[in-house]
Amino acid sequence: MIDSEKKLAPVVLFVYNRPKHTKKTLLALEKNLMADETDLFIFSDGAKDGEAIEQVNAVRSLIREPWNFKHITIVERSKNWGLANNVIDGVSKVLEKYETVIVLEDDLETSVHALEYFNDALEIYANDVKVMEISGYSYPVRNLENLPESYFFRVANSWGWATWKRAWNYFNPDIKDLLKDFTKHDRHQFSIEGKENFWKQVKQLKAGKINSWAIRWYLSIFKERGLVLYPRQSMVQNIGTDGSGTHSDVDQIYHVELATTRVSDFPKEIEENKQAYVAIKHFYATRKGSLLDRIKRYIKKKFKK
Repeated sequence: MIDSEKKLAPVVLFVYNRPKHTKKTLLALEKNLMADETDLFIFSDGAKDGEAIEQVNAVRSLIREPWNFKHITIVERSKNWGLANNVIDGVSKVLEKYETVIVLEDDLETSVHALEYFNDALEIYANDVKVMEISGYSYPVRNLENLPESYFFRVANSWGWATWKRAWNYFNPDIKDLLKDFTKHDRHQFSIEGKENFWKQVKQLKAGKINSWAIRWYLSIFKERGLVLYPRQSMVQNIGTDGSGTHSDVDQIYHVELATTRVSDFPKEIEENKQAYVAIKHFYATRKGSLLDRIKRYIKKKFKK
């Protein structure tokens, strides 16, 4: 679907102190169709403390290797910015020069068709202002085969995504401003009828307990009544849910099988897919399993530490 003369979206990769994860991420991305035609920007965050220096340096050595992309630009932070500030600044800087961007973090393995999917969708919905993000990850819902090949859902996803300058212009980092005129009904809809802890994240951010760019991005999209495109078969797998990341866990609740084929069918009607909404809401409500399942994961987390 992509016009061969049309410039492909650049990929922005955020890395920190996990060389093994970073290597897997780059190896998978390098295998993507069109990788050698794609510009790659890598933002390497600085060490938070003395203990992180060795791993940060290992990552920086790794990203300097001759990876097979069209051009690689590396930005090494001289101090620790933290994930949220690094992402917000990095995405904003790249979008000063480009109209589109694909965003990855150092613990995301991509399907070989991910770049095709992102670029196709970015071109198809370039002028549909209601479409504000393209998600690469898709939830492991029940009866996945019953969903269309791609569909719209309201929630922004941070596990591999793409957007346009026109949409990112609506990103608002000010949580207080974002919550102006936010009603009880808004909170109910924002949290998928209370089935996901998105509102808990908002309260934690407001209280200074977390610093999440992603929840503010979702809030920004929600305030505009925007939509996010999802693939039926996930283009991204999170390989960092092993306790090693800034926001990670040791469970496999969100494990998916990566897509092995290209997405060829994109929705023509710009509206949230009702079937997908019900399926994802059910996933949110049941994903943690029984009490026994939760106890097992708790014990596993304790031993992991």
